[in-house]
Amino acid sequence: MPAIVSDVIKGSIAEELEISKGDIILSIDETPMADMIDYNFLCKSDFLTLEVQKAGTDEVEVIELEKDYDEELGIIFESAVFDRIKPCLNKCIFCFVDQQPKGLRDTLYIKDDDYRLSYLQGTYITLTNFTEKDKERIARMHLGPFYVSVHTTNPELRVKMLRNPNAGKIMDNLKWFRKNKIPFHAQIVLCPGWNDGAELERTLKDLSTLKNTVLSVAIVPVGVTQFRQEKLVQVDARVAKETIEIASKYKRVCCSDEFFLLAGMEIPDKKYYGDFGQLDDGVGSIRYLLENFKAYKLPDKISNPLKIAFATSYAAKDAFQEISAELNKVENLSVTVNPVKSNYWGENITVAGLITSDDLIAAVKDIDADYIVIPGIMLKPYSEDFLDGNNLDYVRAKTNKNFIINKQKYSIEEILNQLTGFSDETTIC
Repeated sequence: MPAIVSDVIKGSIAEELEISKGDIILSIDETPMADMIDYNFLCKSDFLTLEVQKAGTDEVEVIELEKDYDEELGIIFESAVFDRIKPCLNKCIFCFVDQQPKGLRDTLYIKDDDYRLSYLQGTYITLTNFTEKDKERIARMHLGPFYVSVHTTNPELRVKMLRNPNAGKIMDNLKWFRKNKIPFHAQIVLCPGWNDGAELERTLKDLSTLKNTVLSVAIVPVGVTQFRQEKLVQVDARVAKETIEIASKYKRVCCSDEFFLLAGMEIPDKKYYGDFGQLDDGVGSIRYLLENFKAYKLPDKISNPLKIAFATSYAAKDAFQEISAELNKVENLSVTVNPVKSNYWGENITVAGLITSDDLIAAVKDIDADYIVIPGIMLKPYSEDFLDGNNLDYVRAKTNKNFIINKQKYSIEEILNQLTGFSDETTIC
């Protein structure tokens, strides 16, 4: 898609120039742009000339402007990529997209494998569609870090798991990263009977040869839902304990929170996670949440009696129960934790990002609370839409409840500020 403006930041240069939603930025300094990488590079200048096609018209406006070298224009685009997104060419045995039923949001069926989105947004790429042209651009602009779905470094096994003959070139591509000083984060989706045990040992040993080019390695369990047709085995307590033990032998390798929950082990302390480089992959998110909460100073009491309920995932249940125990020490504040069972996907799915509207309704409809707090990750970004296509208005109508959306991914500070009377920043719905 072209560089379509989706919004303009208030008080920005773009607002002053009357650039508005729906406008298309055709070029900067007569140079067309393929993506946000080009845009960011071209904007690093004191003088710019923009070609702007006004929304809904053929009119092209040429705008010349002067600004500070590193000053942002304040334009938000509909997509980080302005040409065709590089599609995923794999048929991975563990692919979550392929196992989804019909009827979900259209965007959930898109399979990209685009290095630009990995660099700009932290999405994972397999490098099976990595070209010499891609390498030339990455090296020339020294882009990075990237997020790479490695899964295994065994060439034959990776070809089988990704069902792509190019998948066996993974170590060649990662060695190219090291040669060109391009850092990356690695991901391993652990599939019992495939890439666990001795194969995991091999993969971690191979990655260790790349030294500090590998910023971190995240090991996450394969998601097995009731819609999956592939005969994959879920990670159990035995495999979880074995994986944690293997990972402990290597630097910068962390297992996701689910492994510790499955193994019946305590979530590690913050030292285990380093700089928390893979929070979005569920690695350290519980510890990060608890650490943020510890730093928050609670009041002794609040002025008026208040009942709140945290509607959370089963994966985060224990953490929120620990938090709630402290909140219940505040006079006039009553807090409960209500984990949401995944009837839609099946009981093996325990993360908040996959909770549907009807599953939320079933979990909260009988709750006695003034407000129900839900994590923002349940909803599509910048919206109130659940992944099943319903929105929060639908849930309100079915439950007659008041909701607070926690827009912070790994903290509840804004929620606590509002509930304890210190600020009015959190959105109450």
